Amino acid sequence: DPKKIVFAGVGKTDEEITLGLEKGILLFNVESEEELANIDRIAGKLGKKAPVALRVNPDVDPQTHTYISTGKKETKFGVDLIRAKRIVQSAMSLRNTHLKAIHVHIGSQITKVEPYVETMQRIAAFLPELEKIGAKIEMLDIGGGFGIWYKDKLAKPAKEIAASILPALQRMNVRILLEPGRFVVGNAGILVTRVLYVKESGDKKFVICDAGMNDLIRPTLYSAYHRIWPVKTDPGVSGEAPDEEAWSGAAAVTDIVGPICESGDFFAKERKMPPLKRGDLVAVFSAGAYGYAMASNYNSHPRPCEVMVAGKKAEVVTARETMDDLLRNEKIVTF
Repeated sequence: DPKKIVFAGVGKTDEEITLGLEKGILLFNVESEEELANIDRIAGKLGKKAPVALRVNPDVDPQTHTYISTGKKETKFGVDLIRAKRIVQSAMSLRNTHLKAIHVHIGSQITKVEPYVETMQRIAAFLPELEKIGAKIEMLDIGGGFGIWYKDKLAKPAKEIAASILPALQRMNVRILLEPGRFVVGNAGILVTRVLYVKESGDKKFVICDAGMNDLIRPTLYSAYHRIWPVKTDPGVSGEAPDEEAWSGAAAVTDIVGPICESGDFFAKERKMPPLKRGDLVAVFSAGAYGYAMASNYNSHPRPCEVMVAGKKAEVVTARETMDDLLRNEKIVTF
């Protein structure tokens, strides 16, 4: 339903904005004065009134990886609160734009409630300033970024996050929107890879798999931890597998790596693992978010299929790519 769509991003193209207006989406999250003017221009050409939210940057440290911190003033996202007030005031005079909301999103994989509390307190103090200049803010998009369990059980449950920010939200009298992407799908997905080779070099032991950084780039990009375990730890035995700390059987300190020609192509380094051999299947957990969406064809590797599993039922929902898929849009020049 287009009326449930909020279009975010710092670099929306004219074609994307036009499509959003034509389909009647709920909101455009506006990141700058120039983008606001551009949306107003396009809406005018189409004879429409664009519903927008202004993304503000509260300058709050989300205490997460620097690459996924978006609420600090040095990032490219949103505008500072002083500038935001000026933009809201100028937006009120635009003929083809209706500023209906404020948007704030401070980062991703946030495992503490304090950054959310600080953010909501700042927004609760900011909205009355907008009321004084005549702005009628109907909605507040509080973003997302709620962390999940990758290793240690540090992430907070939804009830604890909600309880911490409700006092500030209840003072605002606005409709609340939120974007809990990773929180919903992160731990709903795993990447299954097959062992191609086991090798030793110097003091190191490597397990080389057929999946790599092209399939799941988080360990390479963010130094992220993903739990990894054999699909079957003993012949004929499967089910809930222990992690490496709880494993009491034979084990070896191992680097789990992929086939890509980069030293950064790894899923884990110096991880205590049960014995693995060629042909074994290995599960990389918590791969439901920032997995397939960030996958690539680097080194001419086709992307894997995606399989939806429900109980004992399984169905392919994204077909496995082939080499023909990789070559389909290429042509040999004739000059």
